[in-house]
Amino acid sequence: YTQNLGHNGERLCLFCHYVVALSCQSDTLSTNRVRELFINCSKIPLLLLLLFFFVCSLDTLSSAFQLAGGKVAGDIFKDNAVLSNPVAGLVVGILVTVLVQSSSTSTSIIVSLVSSGLLEVRSAVPIIMGTNIGTSVTNTIVAMMQAGERNDFKRAFAGATIHDCFNWLSVLVLLPMEVATGLMTHLAHIVVTSFNIQTGEDAPELLKVITEPVTKLIIQLDRQVITGIAMGDERMRNRSLVKKWCHTGLVTVQTLNTINVSTLSSLSSLSLPDPLHLFADAHLSDLTVGLILLAGSLALLCTCLVLLVKLLNSLLQGQVAKVIQKVINTDLPYPFGWLAGYLAMFVGAGMTFVVQSSSVFTSALTPLIGIGVISLERAYPLTLGSNIGTTTTALLAALASPGDKLAAAIQIALCHFFFNILGILLWYPIPVTRVPIRMARALGERTAKYRWFAVLYLLVCFLLLPSLVLGLSLAGWRVMVGVGAPFVGVTVFIALVNLMQAHSPGHLPARLQSWDFLPRWMRSLKPLDRVITKATGCCSTGQATGDDQAAPINAVTTHVDPKIASAQRKADLAYDHPVFEFLDETKPGVPVFKLKGLERCNSTPL
Repeated sequence: YTQNLGHNGERLCLFCHYVVALSCQSDTLSTNRVRELFINCSKIPLLLLLLFFFVCSLDTLSSAFQLAGGKVAGDIFKDNAVLSNPVAGLVVGILVTVLVQSSSTSTSIIVSLVSSGLLEVRSAVPIIMGTNIGTSVTNTIVAMMQAGERNDFKRAFAGATIHDCFNWLSVLVLLPMEVATGLMTHLAHIVVTSFNIQTGEDAPELLKVITEPVTKLIIQLDRQVITGIAMGDERMRNRSLVKKWCHTGLVTVQTLNTINVSTLSSLSSLSLPDPLHLFADAHLSDLTVGLILLAGSLALLCTCLVLLVKLLNSLLQGQVAKVIQKVINTDLPYPFGWLAGYLAMFVGAGMTFVVQSSSVFTSALTPLIGIGVISLERAYPLTLGSNIGTTTTALLAALASPGDKLAAAIQIALCHFFFNILGILLWYPIPVTRVPIRMARALGERTAKYRWFAVLYLLVCFLLLPSLVLGLSLAGWRVMVGVGAPFVGVTVFIALVNLMQAHSPGHLPARLQSWDFLPRWMRSLKPLDRVITKATGCCSTGQATGDDQAAPINAVTTHVDPKIASAQRKADLAYDHPVFEFLDETKPGVPVFKLKGLERCNSTPL
């Protein structure tokens, strides 16, 4: 037929082949799309399962910390003379919350101390501030699990520490204000006395209904032991935090037949023991059980987090990631763009109320910030909303207190609420005052260069510095002022000089326009980095740094043109800028020729 049609027949034949090829290609594309859709849909249940085990690991991690340091936390709360010092109360709140990994446990102890008359409400407010700081350590631990990839780690660590920066800055302003005026105490007292508040129902446990069936099979704790030690009950000191299975609690039918009516009426008030858990009959100390749970929960946390990040990366690719980023990070249309942040606060507060834990919500945000789905600017109001959400949960829990403890419990919960509200008013409404974002970004850049800096930050901010301040406060006001005042003065001076160096260096003396006159170990982390990398065996002895290679070139230079010298000085300043410094990742033993200008671009050495 095509031969009879001639040239037009050849065209018709080619057209038929083209149509057949298109139909085959469309069938292949549709099959691939169906397969891809099926794979993506099957990942969603796996994502929910990983989130479930992630939350369970956080709950078990909190129990492990309480077993390892719960009695120590009770002993810290026991010394009421120390708690009357507001600075000591602040660091006690930080240390206790870090030890028990639960701000709700710390808050319940504070409420019990206040309601029993052992602690005044005004003295308890700094401790509440400390619990607000200590609860954010979980985010930092979660962010450290993403240290494998530099950019993800930078974003994740910045997203985790933005909570710390907000809390520390709020404490620096509001703690002196509270000590001088008692603002939050008076506000909470006015609210409590103005409304006829009655005992209500307990706070709804929405998330625990799902997770408790699993976590109760692992460990069950008697948290009244910590509260009893804090209130001075010496009988609780020899009592284990782990709930033991009481074999006499099982009552058989034959036993019931031999018990008289009066005994039955007394037994009717008793509740049957909880189901068995993993350590119910284990003859181990609290510290041993805590260390076992700590290792297991950290392993499960790391595994779930790594798998979550990989799964999110596979799901949030291409157009999906662009759509999600656009929906989450885009502001509302003009002139309502400023409302987007407050809407994010509302979402953060609502989600925290649902999961009943600010640590769980912010820890779940951290991987999303790390992979770039949520920006740091959007994560900030979400975190602030989470702070408000956890206080509303505490308010509902306070409403379930007995009548004699109701006023104190509500007053403490309201002080926590006012602390976060005043902090938001200080550090959010005006864009210039959003200092925590810039601080967190600087910390993220620092950890991108020196990954060990995250561990140093964790130890210094949540353990060493609070312990040092607590020790100084125990020595008395004179010692604390004598040591603390020079330290605070030097810190303020350095901050002011850095600010003037960045914006108006001409107003400074020539010597203070840069820190080059100081020894290198006082103005750079590179010497400490060399020590740490040598100690960990991560560096090669035959590998030279960029500074070592540039030294011979500068030594043989005899005459330099002023323009060239100025350009060289600018290049050196750019090279030494903290943002552009990165660890050397070349393979040891490989001869490398590096150009100084290319190193700050993080390009491949020649």
